Amino acid sequence: MPESFISLKNVSKHYSVDLDAGVSDINLTIDKGEFVAIVGESGSGKSTLLKLIFGTLAPTAGELTFNGAHIPGPHEKLLPGHDSMKMLSQDFNLNLYAKVYENIESMLSNENVQEKKQRSLDMMELLGIGALAEKRIVELSGGEQQRVALARAIITRPEVLLLDEPFSQLDAVLKTQFRADLKRLGNDLGITIIMVSHDPVDGLTLADKMFILKDGKLIESGDPASIYDKPSHIYTARLLGNAFSLPSEEAKTMGIKSKAANVMIYPEWIQLKSSWTSKKYEIEEIFFRGFYEDLLLERKGIRIHAINTKPGMYKKGQGVQVVIERYLEFD
Repeated sequence: MPESFISLKNVSKHYSVDLDAGVSDINLTIDKGEFVAIVGESGSGKSTLLKLIFGTLAPTAGELTFNGAHIPGPHEKLLPGHDSMKMLSQDFNLNLYAKVYENIESMLSNENVQEKKQRSLDMMELLGIGALAEKRIVELSGGEQQRVALARAIITRPEVLLLDEPFSQLDAVLKTQFRADLKRLGNDLGITIIMVSHDPVDGLTLADKMFILKDGKLIESGDPASIYDKPSHIYTARLLGNAFSLPSEEAKTMGIKSKAANVMIYPEWIQLKSSWTSKKYEIEEIFFRGFYEDLLLERKGIRIHAINTKPGMYKKGQGVQVVIERYLEFD
């Protein structure tokens, strides 16, 4: 059986100042060409795991391999970081007073000046920043700077691109565009992309495979659709889809016949009706989201969430009948 492209076996990394920080007993594999998202709340160990894969951190225990070969840690290399990988950090690491093309060209050797110039031009066109070539970095917006940083990272044609919270400094419009750019680049260039993010939407929209981290432990992995539809952990359901729990007695009154210890429901699995019933929920709050609304419903101290795809249909204080179309069960 061939070796995995990237493999982590029983990998742990603990910091002496805080033994609870880091990651513990991580086992995972990443295939060549995959877009992988490592998702979890702040402090879950995402960035630690990314640095371990890159080789800028050494594990306390376990083994990391790339194409079957050991990934050297910072104590084993003069310049830490795997030669076949590039990391795009949150600070971009650009020369602010140099021009765009100078920042990108500086990543290439001077062996063939013409090829160096052409590759830089091609990369700028690929990322839609060709018109910015003569501008200095300080004159660019945050989104433009991020594209330059991405061009610098991939112009050397790395096999793996590592992204640490790549959307944290972008507004909603730029985030949508940058997501599309990353997906296209991964497909067109065949680069394996490993991204860490606290926002589950990043993983759900981009990834071929997701790894869910909680308190430094890998609790779940798989393709986004499968994990979302049938999560193995309550934490995953809450993280990915804002799922809420329903007390067992309340679940029974809603027609749910389950012996599970916990019943969880995604807001989109709630159907609302205006028909009369003695078991109405009252609309406590309405949050307008554009083409839909988030509704907070309450009955006898129990609060649940629902989505209304016809904004303006309901009013605050109105009573509605709740029909649960699907639910998740956890022991």
